[in-house]
Amino acid sequence: MSIERTTAPDPYDHLPVFPALTVTSTSFSDGGDLAETYVYDGWGVNGQNVSPQLSWSGAPETTTSYVVTCFDPDAPTPSGFWHWAIAGIPADVTELAEGAGSGDAALPEGAFHVAGDGGVKGWMGPCPPEGDGKHRYMFAVHAIEGDPLAIDDSVTPAVLSFNAVFQTVARGVTTGLYGH
Repeated sequence: MSIERTTAPDPYDHLPVFPALTVTSTSFSDGGDLAETYVYDGWGVNGQNVSPQLSWSGAPETTTSYVVTCFDPDAPTPSGFWHWAIAGIPADVTELAEGAGSGDAALPEGAFHVAGDGGVKGWMGPCPPEGDGKHRYMFAVHAIEGDPLAIDDSVTPAVLSFNAVFQTVARGVTTGLYGH
């Protein structure tokens, strides 16, 4: 059986345009490969499932919190695949350390995970189908302005992203690649 298909569009291309945050990682370079350290352990892959380090800068002074997500638009589903979603990151935090996706206790105070598409409340590393080419893992940081988002840890990443778009004042994305 073949799952050959066209490349999915960049999901951020059809969202409102915001001022750009600079998002970087010491774990991978933008457009570069993600190491096995960050790959899921299961679903046909054998990584260590450690979340990568992320840093960001350039947020407006009016930023009150951040949302961080990781999305694979190349997953063979109509809606892609959410691997990681965090809300409530305080405005004075501009970095997530490597391994911050291991659970809420590893996050800055006030921040929390919502379960991704694999049901994991925390980092679920890349796990694309074997032979499906390199997938894009898009790490987005959204600077939020105003009251905390009216969500809790029971929502999906799609609901988190929907609510965030109305309070986003800046956004940045860095992309890692993985295939096997």
